[in-house]
Amino acid sequence: MRMRSALIDWIVHRRGVRRWKHAARRAADMPLAELRQQRSMARKLMYSLNEMTAIADNRLALPMIGSNAFPKPHGTDWEWRPALWNLPLASPGISSAPSKSKLGDELTLFHDCARSELTLRQIRNTREADLAPYGLRMDVFAFDGSFLSVVLDLPHGAVDGLKKRHIVRMSTIVELEKPLEIFARLNIKHGPNTEQIVRELPLHEDEIVVEFDLAYSNLNEKRIERAWVDLIFENPEMSQVVLRDLTFSRRPRAEF
Repeated sequence: MRMRSALIDWIVHRRGVRRWKHAARRAADMPLAELRQQRSMARKLMYSLNEMTAIADNRLALPMIGSNAFPKPHGTDWEWRPALWNLPLASPGISSAPSKSKLGDELTLFHDCARSELTLRQIRNTREADLAPYGLRMDVFAFDGSFLSVVLDLPHGAVDGLKKRHIVRMSTIVELEKPLEIFARLNIKHGPNTEQIVRELPLHEDEIVVEFDLAYSNLNEKRIERAWVDLIFENPEMSQVVLRDLTFSRRPRAEF
């Protein structure tokens, strides 16, 4: 039935195209009364066609949902864009978010505010420069706490085969309403211990990239269990932070 309907639509479309081609050829010699009528019909049709084309161009220009495309260093053996930046969430936002609120399955908010005036929301990226389909917007109003962070659980692939010779890379695109400091802390649990490496995000640079070199850690390669990343926001009161993209990759250090 669907194939029959599609065939009928195609036939109607072909007939319509032929009709307007024929009308265009006759326009120079068409009687004025008929020409006015045809012009009125053409304008109505043109309005709908222009509207359809504009909407289609806008939607097709957006980053494709599910896209995992992003630049990676040579030799990368694991890469990941979290689902929040990749796929639509069933519940895209939280207002007055208490500590330990989760947005999606991978991201958790932590703070010690007595009264939360924080919101988290997944937003659709629309800029030409965006590679990620979605972004994360955090709005902070009054803030009476001493810390604010979002924690991202890394998948098992991040630690599968992880060695001290690996470099873990985090790339992001950040928009700030006002200047503030953001730190990234990589946490790797190995046995009873947790190795932590902290980097400040270079927000003044065009490409915001931090790398965690595990060569300088005390990592026990044989006892690695899991890993997660904290994004820590300093002095966030009355600010809006948009993370347009967030990606991770790892590669072995070049041997000399």
